[in-house]
Amino acid sequence: MDVKELTEDTWGDFEAVMGANGGASGCWCMHWRLSIAEFMERKGDGNRRAMRELAKREPAPGVVVYQEDEPVAWCSIGPRAAFARLGRSPLLASIDDQPVCAITCIYVHRRHRGAGLLPAILDTVCEHAAGQGYPVAEGYPIEPREGRRAGADTAMTGIASAFLDAGFHEVARRKSDRPIMRRKLRTR
Repeated sequence: MDVKELTEDTWGDFEAVMGANGGASGCWCMHWRLSIAEFMERKGDGNRRAMRELAKREPAPGVVVYQEDEPVAWCSIGPRAAFARLGRSPLLASIDDQPVCAITCIYVHRRHRGAGLLPAILDTVCEHAAGQGYPVAEGYPIEPREGRRAGADTAMTGIASAFLDAGFHEVARRKSDRPIMRRKLRTR
């Protein structure tokens, strides 16, 4: 697997992964970047336009993940401060002042779901984050209750077992199904 930052050049691949609805319910991966009121007001095309503007800026708002040159996933990454809703969330509030690469969304293209790609996607994204100088990656996955599957609107943050398989460990849990997980990165 490989990643490319989301830019104007990779926008088409991002759209291919997200599909016509922009991921879950017109999100276009703006959920963690806006207040709930802003998100709902922009839902759909407004969120799409907002993400397209972010794709024109530095740093990139995330990466498109490729398997053999085919875009298979999108991953929203960046410093915690780039995700306003994380700071306001009582469940996912910062546990310390350590600089982390927040992994807020892992959206796998519908054709590739259920293929066990999440740990490899996380490994690849962590390698990219390390190359950007981040000492730690932090994720906010869901841990579905036994016998249940997570829906697309909750699975967008990843699944806890995949984070464990990718070398993350739990550092906090303020709700039974929402751990905060971290992985130390080898910076280059």
